[in-house]
Amino acid sequence: MPTLAAGLSIGQYASHLTRRMAALIALLLLGIWALSGQGYLWPAWAWLGLSVPVSLDIVGRWAWAHERGASRRVACVWAVILVATGFLVFTWILTRLLDGVTEFWPAWALLGLGTVGAGYSLIALHDRVLVARGRRALRARVEMLTRTRREAMDAQTAQLRRIERDLHDGAQARLVALTLQLGRAELKLGDRPEVLALIHEARREAHSAIAELRNLARGIVPPLLAERGLLAAVRSLAGRYGLGTTVHADTPQPLPSRIESAAYFVIAEALTNTAKHSHSTRSWVQMIDNGQSLRILVGDDGRGGANPEGSGLAGLRARVQALDGAISIDSPAGGGTTVMVSLPTGAERQGRARAAITAAAGLAGGPPAGRALEDTP
Repeated sequence: MPTLAAGLSIGQYASHLTRRMAALIALLLLGIWALSGQGYLWPAWAWLGLSVPVSLDIVGRWAWAHERGASRRVACVWAVILVATGFLVFTWILTRLLDGVTEFWPAWALLGLGTVGAGYSLIALHDRVLVARGRRALRARVEMLTRTRREAMDAQTAQLRRIERDLHDGAQARLVALTLQLGRAELKLGDRPEVLALIHEARREAHSAIAELRNLARGIVPPLLAERGLLAAVRSLAGRYGLGTTVHADTPQPLPSRIESAAYFVIAEALTNTAKHSHSTRSWVQMIDNGQSLRILVGDDGRGGANPEGSGLAGLRARVQALDGAISIDSPAGGGTTVMVSLPTGAERQGRARAAITAAAGLAGGPPAGRALEDTP
């Protein structure tokens, strides 16, 4: 809106001018009445008329402050009704004081104004009420689906860890025992080369089966991740690729299991892509937990040019989006590749905090958890 020299808008200037002119005219009429011998207070009727534009200005500003749409329209209607009500009531007061009228004649007019205002409000706000109710139902549905998905992912993570533990303690342990028995058989059958060759072949196949089981278990849940946490698993992962990967972690508190699993596999896939395609001399991994989300950054100084929509990164995106996370990839040609991931952890952290407060009620608290800050060549 255009502004005047004093910094006021045209609307503000008109409002100030209206009020000042009304006050000036009211004072002028009062002076004329006093100088003309007083008597019948006829300026009161002029004051009543002057109050209409002033009242409209005041309630109009109140109505215009509502949000655009049905709320503002309803507020404007009620603003006019309030001014009309005030005009009728004060008119009746003046007729009672000045002319002695005792009957409350504005009653029917006020009833009609109230009926019109209520009817218009019901019609105008009906759709708004329905939309608000639908939004509440939709919000409740989204919250329920989010909760059930989180519970399903927790159950899936626990089941995968149980499968990994069964493979490690069951089939893998039996295969290791089998290789030991085959080794003892080789020692006892050194004078029978045909049988010795068969046992040697069986032992070699057993070693291959153990290696495959270990790879399978590592693909489900790495043992180091389950036993020592995300930082130790990522450090081991970084050393396995031989890229001189630097690991920097700032995670003051333990993370939920599914967040740790998703973070580990995201980092593993990103480092695998780096080793295969980037031709880099160094890479780095950063993990920062700010209490609401775990932010992961995996980068390298390679040739860049990675396709963010390519199939090699589709798995990363699907794993991150399953946890309501966000992923972005910056890979200019010749400028290296940087994968940035954010995994939300705030809801789980609040739940654990409430549980800890409940469990520690009445007890003295221990020292705060320390920060894990590691630099691994």
